[in-house]
Amino acid sequence: MACANLLWPICVTSKTSTSKPSTSQEAGKTYEQDGALWLKSTDYGDDKDRVMRKGDGTYTYFVPDVAYHITKWERGFTKVVNIQGTDHHGTIARVRAGLQAAGAGIPQGYPDYVLHTMVRVMRGGEEVKISKRAGSYVTLRDLIEWTSKDAVRFFLLSRKPDTEYVFDIDLALAKNNDNPVYYVQYAHARIHSILRTWGGEVASLAHADLSSLDNPKAQALMLLLAKYPEMLKAASEDFAPHDVTFYLRDLAASYHSYYDAERILVEQEPLKLARLALVAACAQVLQNGLKVLGVSAPEQM
Repeated sequence: MACANLLWPICVTSKTSTSKPSTSQEAGKTYEQDGALWLKSTDYGDDKDRVMRKGDGTYTYFVPDVAYHITKWERGFTKVVNIQGTDHHGTIARVRAGLQAAGAGIPQGYPDYVLHTMVRVMRGGEEVKISKRAGSYVTLRDLIEWTSKDAVRFFLLSRKPDTEYVFDIDLALAKNNDNPVYYVQYAHARIHSILRTWGGEVASLAHADLSSLDNPKAQALMLLLAKYPEMLKAASEDFAPHDVTFYLRDLAASYHSYYDAERILVEQEPLKLARLALVAACAQVLQNGLKVLGVSAPEQM
């Protein structure tokens, strides 16, 4: 078996004498009990020791998982994030313990994990029945065909992975402010409609004097825009793409609130350019955030 070569300090046992201890046993990392080979995973943070080789000579499923991650590390993947269901939570400690016991120079806490709960699907006000036993399920392709790629990506990224989530097909198709992806995309399109009406060169707005933007709604929008780099950095470090969706919804709401409070295309040229610069910056950040999520930023809707 492949893992016997990859995990030789752990998996290799003597083939010449049944009484001679294996390399892993000599190292104090494994022991035999009830005809099985056990890993002392409690020495590496696990809550109990784990069987590696069963009495019939076959290996338990976490052993090839360990072998896979060793080859992953050796191929230069120093940052790995495994995404799996919450029902596989128990594999985290045993895989990490196996990697530490293997002595391959892999740091503690490798790999990282993101655990997801099940997603329920609602359509026409009723839950779409999903049953493993009956073999009935909803695929990602189904969701995309029923709604859109943008809706699926935004909706599924709009929740913390360890919380229950209901994917509402009807909401994903709605063209109103209750649909979060529509709400954000509409803010972006609305700004571009203003810029088209103005007809000037957007790049020239970089030189606009912003001192006239003293309205509380304008200042709130500017403060929120300034938080984008910090938010994005934290979302990346915490494996939290939902923070990006939350931010974009807040930014869209702040823009809509500002738009309702002040007219953009006023007669006074310096004031008009200042307000155009603000909304153009907002459109750019909306586009950047949507691009991070793999969601389109339409200029017309």
